[in-house]
Amino acid sequence: MFSSPAMHVHDLIAATPLARDGATPLFRQLYARLKGAILHGALAPGARLPATRELCRLLGVSRQTVLAAYEQLTAEGYLRGGVGQGTFVDEALPLARQAPSSPGLVRALPERGVALATSMGRIRLYDGPPRAFRPSMPGLDLFPFELWRKLEARHLRRSGPYLGYGPSNGYAPLRELLCAYLRASRGVVCTPEQIVITSGSQQALYLLAQLLLAPGDEVWVESPGYQGACAPMLVAGARIRTVPVTDEGMDVAYGARHYPDARLVFATPSHQLPLGATMSLARRLELLRWAAANRAWVIEDDYDSEYRYTGPPLASMQSLDRAGCVVYVGTLSKVLFPALRLGYVVAPPALAEPLAHAKAVVDRHHAMLPQAVLADFIAEGHFMRHIRRTRDAYAERRATLMGALEQRLGERLVCGPADVGLDLCTHFRPDGKGRIPDEAIVARAAMDAGIELRPLGYYANAAATPACAVAPGLFLGFSAVQPEAIRHGVEALAQVIEGQWPRK
Repeated sequence: MFSSPAMHVHDLIAATPLARDGATPLFRQLYARLKGAILHGALAPGARLPATRELCRLLGVSRQTVLAAYEQLTAEGYLRGGVGQGTFVDEALPLARQAPSSPGLVRALPERGVALATSMGRIRLYDGPPRAFRPSMPGLDLFPFELWRKLEARHLRRSGPYLGYGPSNGYAPLRELLCAYLRASRGVVCTPEQIVITSGSQQALYLLAQLLLAPGDEVWVESPGYQGACAPMLVAGARIRTVPVTDEGMDVAYGARHYPDARLVFATPSHQLPLGATMSLARRLELLRWAAANRAWVIEDDYDSEYRYTGPPLASMQSLDRAGCVVYVGTLSKVLFPALRLGYVVAPPALAEPLAHAKAVVDRHHAMLPQAVLADFIAEGHFMRHIRRTRDAYAERRATLMGALEQRLGERLVCGPADVGLDLCTHFRPDGKGRIPDEAIVARAAMDAGIELRPLGYYANAAATPACAVAPGLFLGFSAVQPEAIRHGVEALAQVIEGQWPRK
């Protein structure tokens, strides 16, 4: 039994000392020792690691060596934590929970298998009925489930091609209807043959990472940004390169200056997650010019731009692409309901067929019946009516949230851009002495009070550079619950924040 976590880690590493005159850098050696201890169960899920200063004193190495090892392990999903919180072995890490009957299981997994099993460890999903302020969740109370059931029953009453195997790129009538919709609403330039139906946008990102990236390739990602996008890239062996976000969207000049050899860019130009910025036309054109000149790919994730409250949806970045470098990814989870697991890719013509073949390797094709039902839902006009109805309802919910925040927390929080999407980014206002509460503590206290939200730090990439730092704040969804629940939620949140505010 070890007397302390610090002694535990020190003894683990002391068993195989760091080679100070070896070819492998010290931080890589320390990283390997800690990673091995986690994978083999010597460091259990939830175990607290010593502070960086304490460990560098114990091992006789520089603090930068320990920081670099911790940051690499955090980026790969083995550790979690942050400034002022401590560093822990991630409790969600499945490989650290070995059954006694299978002690060799972890050792049998190759590096890619470990990445596949652990890369989504940081992603947290909410359970149970929606509450204020569950982020990025559509209002299920607004979906016409009875109509959907009737359309589905109509298909089940008669035999059809949707009850057998189908093409790997998806149900043809659905691809034709999506093509027409994307042309009209988002300015996407495509044919039905360029569309591949996927099991949500997450599968689309996985397939694209496998197709477009070689091990060691660099990928630009926004930080803060959608962390689920990094997992497929890591599994493909890519090196994540974080790029800061300003009020004009991804800082393309920063990415080009620091990572000129990147092979792929992941961006959310229509509505940046979580800051809410829309990428300016100048930056869109700058990114397209850079990608064309460097023969790089750009994945445009257009996840909720149907919901714009100050005018019609903006045209996609794909509509500006003349070099065939933009791959447009969309999802129906935000418009319909997440359990449907329907997404799609609009691929450049040369990429569409390879992508369809890759889809067949993973799961042959997406379930045909939901595709056929959705095709009817679109063809009969229900899809556009549902978008109009939900846009009006979300606009009301958005206004309710912003009004209640201004009235109850106007001195504590400032709202970010809110003209598009299902969520609102907020930042803490400092008090007269420049103090603000700890966002992670506020988020945990809010959960205890029955409120669902995320601190902005949740969206920060663990490997992000200081240039990607973002002012602390909270990410609040407004689409999942009705206005009265939003008002009650703001009152509860106000009590939480005021209870956490630094005392004078």
